[in-house]
Amino acid sequence: MSDLFGTSGIRGVINEDITPELALNLAKSLSAELGGSGKVVVGRDARFAGETIENSLIAGFLSGGCEVERLGIVPTPVVGFAVLELEADAGVMITASHNPPEYNGIKIFDSLGMILPPGRERKIEEIYGEKDFEISPWNEIGSVGDEDVSEDYLRRMTDELSLNEEYKVIVDCANGPTSKTTPALLGRLGCEVQTINSHLDGFFSGRLPEPTSENLDDLGNFVEASDADVGFAHDGDGDRIAAVDEKGRVVSEDKLLALVGSYSAERFGGGMVTTVNASKIVDELVSEAGGEVLRTKVGDVNVAQEMNSQDLKFGGEPSGTWIIGDVHLCPDGTLAAARILEMLDGQEKTLLELVDSISSYPIFREKVDCPNEEKSDKMKSVKEESATKFGEFKDMVTVDGVRLEFENGDWVLIRPSGTEPYIRITAEANEKSRAKSLVKKAKEILSR
Repeated sequence: MSDLFGTSGIRGVINEDITPELALNLAKSLSAELGGSGKVVVGRDARFAGETIENSLIAGFLSGGCEVERLGIVPTPVVGFAVLELEADAGVMITASHNPPEYNGIKIFDSLGMILPPGRERKIEEIYGEKDFEISPWNEIGSVGDEDVSEDYLRRMTDELSLNEEYKVIVDCANGPTSKTTPALLGRLGCEVQTINSHLDGFFSGRLPEPTSENLDDLGNFVEASDADVGFAHDGDGDRIAAVDEKGRVVSEDKLLALVGSYSAERFGGGMVTTVNASKIVDELVSEAGGEVLRTKVGDVNVAQEMNSQDLKFGGEPSGTWIIGDVHLCPDGTLAAARILEMLDGQEKTLLELVDSISSYPIFREKVDCPNEEKSDKMKSVKEESATKFGEFKDMVTVDGVRLEFENGDWVLIRPSGTEPYIRITAEANEKSRAKSLVKKAKEILSR
């Protein structure tokens, strides 16, 4: 890897990119960045080789002089919560989130429970690359303890949330550790909860870990057949949310984000933060609620940083990575599920009716295979050929990839993935044929 960190930590194929040696030296590098002391919490999801990576990380932290609290198998948001609860200096989550089973990875949190900002990631990369770390003398080696903070997390979330209605909910846990949190929290809030894919399995035998529509047929069928009010789905580590309405339809990720953004603006005031790849329906609904939408680069770290600096209570990406800032600043799929129910609570409309009441703009998201080493040249071609290929446009925004905005509100975004060997294309337009045309033109540039 030329750079360790992508848009969401470090990810790669187990024992090719993500090795015990990498984990050991990464922990030594973070220990050095922390000054050779401090407390670090470490958690992992159910992925293959998670325990091996955990052991290597802990060895690196201890040899670097840090104290370690081992959390075991927990969702990513529990690590963010534990950083605050245990007053740690940093947190580490071993996960590759929604990537296929052969992947694993490492996310690092700062002392606020947020993903480490890019400046600190670059510093750790420098230390790692130069091996600019020292091991502690024998009498200054750190110690490790085991902490179970799941009950503390559930108690805190229960204190922060409340429901008047009793909802029937189906939860698809993606064979991950949200099986320990989402059903329990919703049950404590008075819901009738049933689950699927709730056993831990690093091979994701129930379904692929990304909670996209093509992976949620079983959830949709179960919701409709059981006459449930709503279904929720997570990814492999529990920092994402997807929803299915009472008829078993997967709710548009952009519409769901817009609905909760509007609810948050009405409840807390202010506005919300989202990313450059989110639909304009987010701006429309939040504006109607009296709020303003701020946009950042893709990546929950960018959303969290902007929320923190602007003191905003909600932010999220259309992927379903949401941050409920009135509670904490870590993406939290369990908390997001409960917040959706809070939004529905007392409404005269069901989730299906709310979604169908929103304007629809055709939006297409596709990805094109692209080795990491070719991404820079491909994006250079996009910038150089956009005027010729797309014709006249109002603005070119390059905060993250290349986003072309047109006078009538149509737009197309072409950006390199920060976690996988792809270039992603997102296009939204007033007409379906126009959105498809924008995607086609983007692909034509990338195919050269």
